Amino acid sequence: MKILNFTFYFNNMKSANSDTFVHIRHACTSKFQAPFLIAAMLLLSLTGPVDSLAASANNRNFPIVPAIQANVNFWEKIYSTYSTSEAVIHDKYDLTKIYAVIPIIDYLLPGAAQLNKPILETVKMRYSAILTHLAKGNPPRSKEEHRIAAMYKGARKSQLLTASESIRAQIGQKERFREGVIRSGAYLPEIRRIFRSYNLPEELAYLPHVESSFNPDAYSKVGASGLWQFTRSTGKTYMRIDNLIDERQDPIIASHAAAKFLKKNHSLLDSWPLALTAYNYGTSGMMRAKKSHGSYEKIFRGYQEGYFKFASRNFYPEFLAALKVAQKIEQDPSLRRHKPITTTTVRLKNHASAITISRNYKVNINTLKALNPAIKASAFQGKQRLPRGYQLKLPATAQNHTKRPLTIKANQNLMKNRIYLQ
Repeated sequence: MKILNFTFYFNNMKSANSDTFVHIRHACTSKFQAPFLIAAMLLLSLTGPVDSLAASANNRNFPIVPAIQANVNFWEKIYSTYSTSEAVIHDKYDLTKIYAVIPIIDYLLPGAAQLNKPILETVKMRYSAILTHLAKGNPPRSKEEHRIAAMYKGARKSQLLTASESIRAQIGQKERFREGVIRSGAYLPEIRRIFRSYNLPEELAYLPHVESSFNPDAYSKVGASGLWQFTRSTGKTYMRIDNLIDERQDPIIASHAAAKFLKKNHSLLDSWPLALTAYNYGTSGMMRAKKSHGSYEKIFRGYQEGYFKFASRNFYPEFLAALKVAQKIEQDPSLRRHKPITTTTVRLKNHASAITISRNYKVNINTLKALNPAIKASAFQGKQRLPRGYQLKLPATAQNHTKRPLTIKANQNLMKNRIYLQ
């Protein structure tokens, strides 16, 4: 929200095309009022169209088509309303059908998943039994069955049976999402700059909210890793991944890789909804889906091939919801987001051990490790040396305290850049 201080106070003077309000406070004598009023109105007229153009561009890039509106609404509540100690029991195809919201052990606590599993299964079985009972043409027997029957008023037997087999539990993300927004402060400025350099919409910088909650140490059960959750196979196309270096773990290097991957997806699919869905489902799969179904909305409604299941179908709606919720949380004046850390990057002239670099630059080994998350633990344990030419990040104040040159001369290849840590 933009606040402009002028001569008068106009309460909630909203432009037709933006969310900009002009608050003009009485501060001068009447003979100065007219010029300030004209200035205020001129600024308002200029601000509206600019904001309108930006909003229009956003709508073109990331449209909310009617088919996904309910899904976007659902994920907004998951990210902003439901706690990590709550589970939403719902239909996996129609996210407007929420059967219950139940308390669970906070899933962020150790062992919570195992303890919650039988609780969730019991509740899902209960609603499956209710739907099966109603599918047989039986009348509701309780207040709860009447409530469920009202959800499916006029539904056919086949629809009720399908619903009985389509019950899913989604754990709330409110606290986790807010923590992600706090962490994102350390990375977003640089990620936005990176995406601008590739001529990509800056909104894409918010995708890690869906992928990892901006946790650079995130690791999935299928082997996806880092802030952008690249799998090993996809990651190798854009980054170095071997027994010494895994660049998926470096938020900045991985952001360049994500930008390249998303740009490629968009060039092949010519649609940001499709390009984003391909980030989850795979580029080849989305190209097949586009060939058989055409538009994103038709794919969302009817495509069911291969692994295009709940996660892939909801990936784009999740992104839209995450973008909206994150930007709203960012406006909270009490929020203290992490700050970027300035570093110096040096290119190693020769092979060198991390321990030697730590000693020569008088940098704590743990600091060196934190600033260079792509380097695997074995290097910091002295088991492997860093390769010649490797670009190593050091604290901005670090200096080489030995006469032996470990880096190329500053006037040749010494670079300064910013790395963003938790």
